[in-house]
Amino acid sequence: MPVGLSYRTAGESHGPALLALVEGLPAGLELAPDDIDADLARRQLGYGRGGRMKIERDRVQVKGGLRHGRTIGSPLALEIPNLDFPNWAEDRMAVWEPASEVPPVTLPRPGHADLAGMIKYETDDLRPILERASARETAARVAAGGVAKALLRRYGTEIRSHVVQIGHVAVPAGGPLALSDFDGVDESPVRCLDETASQEMVAAIKSAGQAHDSLGGVFEVVAFAPLRGLGSHVSGESRLDGRIGQAMLGIQAIKGVEIGAGFALGGMRGSESHDEIFHSPDQGYHRRTNRSGGLEGGMTHGEPVVVRAVMKPISTLSRPLASVDVHTKEAVKAFKERADICAVPAAAVVAEAALAFVLAQALIEKFGGDSIEALDAAVARYREAAGRS
Repeated sequence: MPVGLSYRTAGESHGPALLALVEGLPAGLELAPDDIDADLARRQLGYGRGGRMKIERDRVQVKGGLRHGRTIGSPLALEIPNLDFPNWAEDRMAVWEPASEVPPVTLPRPGHADLAGMIKYETDDLRPILERASARETAARVAAGGVAKALLRRYGTEIRSHVVQIGHVAVPAGGPLALSDFDGVDESPVRCLDETASQEMVAAIKSAGQAHDSLGGVFEVVAFAPLRGLGSHVSGESRLDGRIGQAMLGIQAIKGVEIGAGFALGGMRGSESHDEIFHSPDQGYHRRTNRSGGLEGGMTHGEPVVVRAVMKPISTLSRPLASVDVHTKEAVKAFKERADICAVPAAAVVAEAALAFVLAQALIEKFGGDSIEALDAAVARYREAAGRS
């Protein structure tokens, strides 16, 4: 029997559909189609995306757990049809035995799950591996994250993201961002808040594409006004730092994560790295800096939760790298399939969903409640008690 809030995804890149099953939601949470579909559309944005995004029009179909726009306490079943599936249904991704033999794909790509997956699952065809390892799966995660965002929004928490680096082009360091600073971020072709850097990033992606190459980069995700005291210090498994790190590193192609000042803290003294504590009647406890990224001892302390992650370049190249044919063991060029040149802007949207779900899980763990009314009451009592401290 599931404990707390959780989700699972299913489906393959070119299969019939992607699926997400969300369990542990309180009954009575109001949802609208745009709570999910808006982020699914945002995930498809970004200069440098491949031809697949011209085919798909991701929209969620709710298959269970919702009635009249409200959750009913049972698992919430979400489906996102793959519009490209009919082009693959008769042979390469046929659900049942195809009418004719389908040649195996035997040329693993460096940097992809192909070879390790083939060895692990003892298959001589990398098609089953690449289909599930594909970042197309993240559409289902974004759907689940949209539900988590709706829950957090009820208690005042908003999550935003932006791209801070693509290739060698990085946004100049600046001060902390406010929620309003993200207005219009999706209007940038690379979801970057700096107009000059945005133009340079587009040029870098274009140059990489012309060179038959790909680019990675860095994005930042911010959760504004999180409830204080989410997470716990009592065990490694309950510390939000670790849970956020796992959620981010679980996204395809993410290779590094930092919270707050992150790696820069290693070059600071203690006197300049920690966020001093202040108190006033109108603000209560507060900080004037946020080098901790909103977390101390694995718990939220009220300042925005700030997370950065680095995405490696896409591993499918139009000018493939050296590989080995797993059948003949001969030197070959790696398998080539339709792919993006850069997907950092989309990965940032996926990371919003990842952060939202971790915070929503911590919310449910702390306050419980089978119904949204019970959860509302528990949060209200907690806020009242915290306000007296």
